[in-house]
Amino acid sequence: MTNLIFPKFLNRKKIFALICVSFFLFSCKQIDSTIEKSVEITVLGTVQDGGIPHLGCIKSCCKNYFEKGFSKKRVVSLGVSDHKKKKNYLIEATPDISIQLNDFLSNNSKKLDGIFITHAHIGHYSGLINLGREVFNTSKIPLYLMPKMTNFISSNGPWDQLVKLKNVELKSLSHEKEEKLTENLTIVPFKVPHRDEYSETVGFKIVGPNKSALFIPDIDKWNKWKISIKKLISKVDYAFLDGTFYDSKEINNRDISEIPHPFIIESLELFKDLKESDRNKIYFIHLNHTNPLLNSKSQEYQHVVSNGYNVAFEGLELKL
Repeated sequence: MTNLIFPKFLNRKKIFALICVSFFLFSCKQIDSTIEKSVEITVLGTVQDGGIPHLGCIKSCCKNYFEKGFSKKRVVSLGVSDHKKKKNYLIEATPDISIQLNDFLSNNSKKLDGIFITHAHIGHYSGLINLGREVFNTSKIPLYLMPKMTNFISSNGPWDQLVKLKNVELKSLSHEKEEKLTENLTIVPFKVPHRDEYSETVGFKIVGPNKSALFIPDIDKWNKWKISIKKLISKVDYAFLDGTFYDSKEINNRDISEIPHPFIIESLELFKDLKESDRNKIYFIHLNHTNPLLNSKSQEYQHVVSNGYNVAFEGLELKL
C-alpha cells in the first residue's frame, strides 16, 4: 500500500523533506492571503444625501426610477474591515443604513464595532435613528464624533435618546489625532471647510498596514481650504473626493453660493497636472442625483475615466 503512495526511490528522509516543503508553501500561501485581506474598504454608497430618486425631482434622472422602480444606488458610505481582527466599522450613518449594514456585515463577522460620522447633514447621520429601541435597539455601539457633533447628538432629540438608553457610546475625536482601532487600522479625522450649521465637518484618513485612503465626501471649494489637496493625494494610495456636481448647469435653479461644492470640472482642471499615477488614485463620490457621472454611459463619465480618474461605485473593495 505504501508503495502506491510513495515510489520506492523516495526514502524516508526525502519524503519528510517533501512534506516540510509542502507545509511551508501552504503556510506561506495562507499567511499571504491573510495579509492581502487584513484591512479592506468597501464602498457602500456613492450618492449625495437625498439619494436617487430624489424627492421633488421631476427631471429624467429621477423620473424613470419613480415610474419603473427604485434605484439600487445608495447614499454615500464606506465600510472598513480588519479581517484579521474581525473588526468592522461604518463611516456615515445614512438613510440607507439598513441595506448597507446588511450587505456589509453579511460578508464579514456580522458584528459592527463602531460608526464614524463626518458632519451633521442628514445623509451622513440620520440613519442613526435605526439604532434606537423602535428598530435595532443596539447596545453601546461606539459612535466616533468630533466635539460639536458630540454636542449636537447629546443635546437634541431624538438623537439624545440613543445616548440615554445606551444604544450608542460616544467616543471623542480630535482634529488630526489618530484613532488607533487595531494594530493594523488607524483613522485620522481632519477638519475641512463646509456649511457647518450644527457641527464641524471632517474628512478621514484611513490607514491600513500597507496603504492609506482619504475620504472627503463634503467640502467647499478646494481653494477655501488652507491644505493642498494635491499634496494630500500624493501621500495616499486612494482618495475618495467630493464629486457632488459635475458643473453649474445641474443647479441652475439654486443659489450656487449656498452649496459651494467643487464642481467636477473644477477638480479636473486643478488635478490636470498631477502624475497619471496620482490621478488614478482619485474616486469621485457623493454624487448628486443630477450628476451625469451616475450614468456610466454618459459622455461626462467617459471623459472623466479617459483622463485617468475613477468614479466610485457600490461594492468596490480596496485593500489597505
